[in-house]
Formats: sequence, structure tokens, C-alpha cells
Amino acid sequence: MIAVTGAAGFIGSCLVSKLNKEGYKDIVVVDDFSSTEKNKNLAASIFSKQIHRDIFPAWLKENQRMVQFVFHMGARTDTTEFDKKIFDKLNLNYSKNVWSICTEYGIPLVYASSAATYGGGEFGYDDNVELIEKLHPLNPYGESKSDFDKWVLSQLRTSSSNLPFWAGLKFFNVYGPNEYHKGRMASVVFHAYNQIKQPMPDGRQSGKIKLFRSHNPMYKDGEQLRDFVYIKDVTEICMWLLHTRKNSAIYNLGSGKARTFSDLANNVFSALGRKPEIEFIDTPIDIRDKYQYYTEAKMEKLKNAGYNGKFHSLEEGIHDYVINYLEKSKFL
Repeated sequence: MIAVTGAAGFIGSCLVSKLNKEGYKDIVVVDDFSSTEKNKNLAASIFSKQIHRDIFPAWLKENQRMVQFVFHMGARTDTTEFDKKIFDKLNLNYSKNVWSICTEYGIPLVYASSAATYGGGEFGYDDNVELIEKLHPLNPYGESKSDFDKWVLSQLRTSSSNLPFWAGLKFFNVYGPNEYHKGRMASVVFHAYNQIKQPMPDGRQSGKIKLFRSHNPMYKDGEQLRDFVYIKDVTEICMWLLHTRKNSAIYNLGSGKARTFSDLANNVFSALGRKPEIEFIDTPIDIRDKYQYYTEAKMEKLKNAGYNGKFHSLEEGIHDYVINYLEKSKFL
């Protein structure tokens, strides 16, 4: 039996779908299941049990003998939320509880960290553990993920027994199917597609994409750089970790290649067979001073651990997402 927390969310639901495709059906899906829109992500999935997130730790402790692996993907991911108590409860302390139960009973664990832990990138984007204590995230969400990474490392230093396999994954800018419910926090690819398709008063579609203007003199408008990684690559790596179960560590999970937002927008237009039309707007005040202008995952650690899978290029990922999912309102 495999447990997946955050199973109704974006990454969690895609992981459940991937598990199904590889023959895994005895899956415990964990979430709060309060969102009708999120629950659509699991409509076509096969699983054996549905557990509310609030009772999952107690359930896991009671049923630990039946659980062979835990993917802890559940978290509050809103980077515009600034109430630290929410993140302490749902991200930091909840994750500590899950980790403690898994280590007590020898259950392998993969958990979701985030590239938001890197803050403004003052120390680069290297997943060397020696740098983790130095990082300064730009918002409470990033802080909660960084605090848990630091707590995990403290557990390694104080543990007197052998720990089961574990891995923390620092997700960069993940995009792809099953993010329909995410609203403002959905990927730029999703928003760009919907902006192009937005109906106008005269019945025509907008045909235009709006991107944030640069407020940093080092970057031209649209030239802000991010590491965009396709969800199908993310789930491939999760499956590889499930199968290998060695080299416990905190890993970056990006494409390893930074691309501009203009590249992204042009690829969405290209997938739709449209002529590019981009309008630049001011970055919202509430996130302007906490905006990352450059991210690029160093992926050597994962590759050195033995992962040799091919990543989708931005062109390949956007084309697949737009044509096979967004255009068909299809789930993974």
C-alpha cells in the first residue's frame, strides 16, 4: 500500500495517475477533499482508501504495517498568504509528524520541498545541504519548506538508528495537467492559455498574453528567467525514487535549464498556431519585493544518484500540455 498526501492537488493527483499507469492500485489518497474542483483530479483514478488529512497521522501510526511507502505532497502552497501560523500548522508541524511516524516504523518517505526555499538566489540554486542553513526565503511558504528541510537535517544529526529511505524534492516551476483548480497559483502556462482564449465583448477571443513587467534594471520585460519543469518529468522521478530507494537526500527537481517568460508565452502561441501578442503589466505590489527574477536548478546530485531520465524541453512540455490537455479540458 502506498500513501499519497495532497492527493487531490496538482502534483499529488498526477502522481496517483502515474502510479495507476504503472500498475499500483492499492493507494491511500489523503487530502481534505473539501474542494469539488480539486476532487475532479481524482475522478478517473483507482485507489483503495480515502483518508482526511487531519486523521492521517493517527491512521498511519495505527496501520503502519500495511504501508510500504509515503509520498507526502500535501501542503499549503499559496505564496501570497502571509499568516505564518497557517504554514506552521499545515506545512512544518504536519510534516514533522509524518516524518516521525515514518522513521519510527521504517516507512520510506518522499516529501515535497520547494525552490521557494532559495529566496532571491543569493547563494545560487545548488542542493548542497551545507547551503541550506544559509538560505533566506522571501515568503512564509518558502520559510515553512526551508524550516522543514533544516529540521530533517537536524534529525539526521541526532538520530541514533538507521533511518528508512527518504528524499526531499525541491520543486521548481512545475506546470501541466490537473492544475485547473489552482486559481492565482496556477502556472504561467495555464494562465497564458486562458488569457489567449478569454472571450471579449464582441465575441472574439483575446488572443493576448499578459506578462509581468520587470521592476529590476538587470532584466528586460519578459526576460525574467525561471526553471519550468513539466509534471510528467516530476512523476517519473517520483517513480524512480519509489523503485530505487537509495541515496537518501534533499534533491532539486527542475529541468536544469532556465527559460524566459517570453519563451514560455511564445511557445503557448506556437502550440495554438497563433501570432504572438504580449502585453506587459506591473507586478502586483503584494509580491513585487518578493519576486524571483531567476531560478535554475542544479541537477547534478540527482543525476549522480543514478537518475538518467530525459526531461521535456519547454517546447515539448507546453505543446503536450496545450494540445492534449488544455484544449480538451482533460485530466492526467
